[in-house]
Amino acid sequence: MARIIDSEEQKEDIFEKNIRPESLEEYVGQAKIKENLHIFMEAAKMRGEPLDHVLLYGPPGLGKTTLAHIIANEMNANIKTASGPSIEKSGDLAAILSTLEPGDVLFIDEIHRIPSFIEEILYPAMEDFEIDIVIGTEGKSRNIKIDLPPFTLVGATTRAGDLSSPLRDRFGIINKLEFYSDEELKDIVIRTSHVLNMNIDDDAALELAKRSRKTPRVANRLFKRVRDFALVEGNGYIDLDITLKSLERLNVDKYGLDTIDIEYLQALINKFNGGPVGIETISTAIGEEITTIEDVVEPFLLQEGFIKRTNRGRVATDLAYKHLGIDHYQGLFD
Repeated sequence: MARIIDSEEQKEDIFEKNIRPESLEEYVGQAKIKENLHIFMEAAKMRGEPLDHVLLYGPPGLGKTTLAHIIANEMNANIKTASGPSIEKSGDLAAILSTLEPGDVLFIDEIHRIPSFIEEILYPAMEDFEIDIVIGTEGKSRNIKIDLPPFTLVGATTRAGDLSSPLRDRFGIINKLEFYSDEELKDIVIRTSHVLNMNIDDDAALELAKRSRKTPRVANRLFKRVRDFALVEGNGYIDLDITLKSLERLNVDKYGLDTIDIEYLQALINKFNGGPVGIETISTAIGEEITTIEDVVEPFLLQEGFIKRTNRGRVATDLAYKHLGIDHYQGLFD
């Protein structure tokens, strides 16, 4: 299920590579992280050493991959990329590490999904810049030690809690990316418009920002869609009028909620009196998989205060009733 407001990466987001900032100065938001990274990188360059290993964590779409590329650019280093799910065997990791040059940045996305036995090979690589691998069959196996050049591992994860303590402790720099403000997202939208040579006025940029679920990836994706409407049904310029019409056609409301979000809230309120109700029951009522509801639908609704999770199940808040225009009569024990 592909939703335009889903912060998970989709195939169409490949276009983002063309609009990625290449330096900390161009990168919008995450001010504290940028300030600290600047200090750490300048100090590493003064010492003639690679930057300490960096862990970036936070919800999807906030710029972890972009920051990894910026680190490589600022350190005048090459970047090699991999993903946790793709590293299934020790040989996969050895093949990646053996291609590194001194000072390179190795970016591993979804690092929490690396198997535990692979992690054990990664530990000496991070600490001592060497790996021990076993080759051969049982009875004829032997250990081979491979020396590695000094490098920087940048790991990204949306689930920091799933990282093992030994792996997490080997990162010298750990940063949590925060959600963006409307003003920051507005700046991102305007920057994207300049890069893609598509003019947008301030009011339109702010409207897109407000409906982007505090996430740059969603902001850029909405911009791309509104740009299409402006080219085909407008005058080639993105103003507030074409933006509002486009977002209405895309079923993205003023809070950034789409059809599935609204369907979830309506079922919770109209079918189950606002809850509490279990997720299995909601899943059946709206015809969506439980994992989809937990991973895609609920996080933003929880974050913005439309629902609450209790021991007895999901409960709609006053904000959900107000947003849907439904009167909320609280009982004696509500």
